[in-house]
Amino acid sequence: MTDTPTALTPTQLGAYFAFTEVGALLRPAVEKQLRDVGGLSTVQFQLLARLGDAPEGHLRMTDLADGVVYSRSGLTYQAQLLEQRGLVTRSPSPDDERSTVVAITDAGRAVLADVFPGHIATVHGLLFAPISDDDASDLARILGRISEHLRANPPRSASRRAAKAATA
Repeated sequence: MTDTPTALTPTQLGAYFAFTEVGALLRPAVEKQLRDVGGLSTVQFQLLARLGDAPEGHLRMTDLADGVVYSRSGLTYQAQLLEQRGLVTRSPSPDDERSTVVAITDAGRAVLADVFPGHIATVHGLLFAPISDDDASDLARILGRISEHLRANPPRSASRRAAKAATA
């Protein structure tokens, strides 16, 4: 068993500070673009984008919450706001009456179509313009490995579902 380190190395500390700084600088610009063009919060955009990518345009709420790493109650509220705008519908799951299915509407797809060009331009201009495709590949690989590590011990909101899945 490895011992818990008492300090970060200078390289680790520099990487950590760079990571948090990039997130802090990128998030407000992305949030502003989503809000200005689509009237969406970041989590609402993520919800719509995941639904838009889903094969039939719908997913269970628990799968959405786990995918966007958001509490189930918080995601229920966000889905309610989107439903009030006519961007999604919610209904009982045909497979499990205890589950709720969220589906993207044509209006939701239209909002995504409006938001995506500026979203892509914002993300590209701020995050990917200063690096090469090889750098982006390395970044995706590294962050993917970290994401897998973090998902091995998921947030509390996702823990119960993960535990149920392991015992099923």
